[in-house]
Amino acid sequence: MRRFGLLTGGGDCPGLNAVIWSVVRGAARAGVEIVGVVDGFEGLVGGENGLNIRTLGSADVRNIFNQGGTVLGTTNRGNPFKYVTVRDGQSQIEDRGDEVVANIAQLGLEGLIAIGGDGSLAIAHELGERGARVIGVPKTIDNDLGSTDSTFGFYTAVEVAMEALDRLRTTGESHDRVMILEVMGRYAGWIALHAGLVGGAHVVLIPEIPYDINKVLGQVRQRWHEDRRNFTLIVVAEGAFPAGGKTSLVESAGAGTNARLGGAGHQLEVELREAFTHGWDRPMVPEVRTTVLGHIQRGGSPVAYDRLISLRFGAEAVRLALAGEWGKMVCLRGTQIESVPLVDGIRKPHLVETDSQLVRHARTVGISFGD
Repeated sequence: MRRFGLLTGGGDCPGLNAVIWSVVRGAARAGVEIVGVVDGFEGLVGGENGLNIRTLGSADVRNIFNQGGTVLGTTNRGNPFKYVTVRDGQSQIEDRGDEVVANIAQLGLEGLIAIGGDGSLAIAHELGERGARVIGVPKTIDNDLGSTDSTFGFYTAVEVAMEALDRLRTTGESHDRVMILEVMGRYAGWIALHAGLVGGAHVVLIPEIPYDINKVLGQVRQRWHEDRRNFTLIVVAEGAFPAGGKTSLVESAGAGTNARLGGAGHQLEVELREAFTHGWDRPMVPEVRTTVLGHIQRGGSPVAYDRLISLRFGAEAVRLALAGEWGKMVCLRGTQIESVPLVDGIRKPHLVETDSQLVRHARTVGISFGD
């Protein structure tokens, strides 16, 4: 019997289980066995406890289609090419990539379907360069992968952010406050931009457009003086930063780990409070409150659109694997699911173009980008 491996890597997001469901169902109908790898590439490194795998049949994925998270588990710390091993109390970084390639062959896997973002798919590509057969499925709430119009998980994250803005609006109106909502996205402003548009934000700050705090203050002042609306909704992407400044980090990059972004909302709040002390000409100074949405954007059931593209991505990945078209990444182009060489999918990040139609439309309706 033919056997394909399947894993989920990187951060979790809504729709992962829908892809797993689709892959397992499609493979079963073709008489192919799916071997699920637990906790991403970590499960293929092995070690004292051996490989961490489980066979997945149709009965194993029953009723998971609409569930958040991933039944296979995931991690963003299991890079086999920069694998952290502790020996004699000291951390060492080792290249275990060749072991993973050998383990894939030892398991009798014809190839591996890897569901992940830019980091996980870069690992998958490197495994392909070393001899493994791989197919990539693009996953990230950040929507920052090139060669695909969108990734699953993104629209659910936007929906969550929109609901948060709806709730913050009523508090802002009731208390005449400036309400700041910090959303995820890393170095791409897609979540902030989309959520800001559909959530009625007045200011949207994204990494692609460094902001001037005085321009943000100007938008708040205009609403108070001219529009006589004593509240302002601001969406700030976690990767946004002021002109001449830098991205806020919770944790710097370390051995085998990426930097953790965070704090952009609080930084903006401090800057606004400072600006109010020097550039505000009304008796009452607005209160500023910051809400960090965080991992709430990653959890829960996927919205309908994310379920749809998750199912279609999984089905196309199975089709490619059955046809022996390894080394590719499935992608969305318009309304069609297509495929591109995996290296193309990770070569260039998908960032917001500052002169795009979406940005122009936001400016047209009065949204400020702080520039």
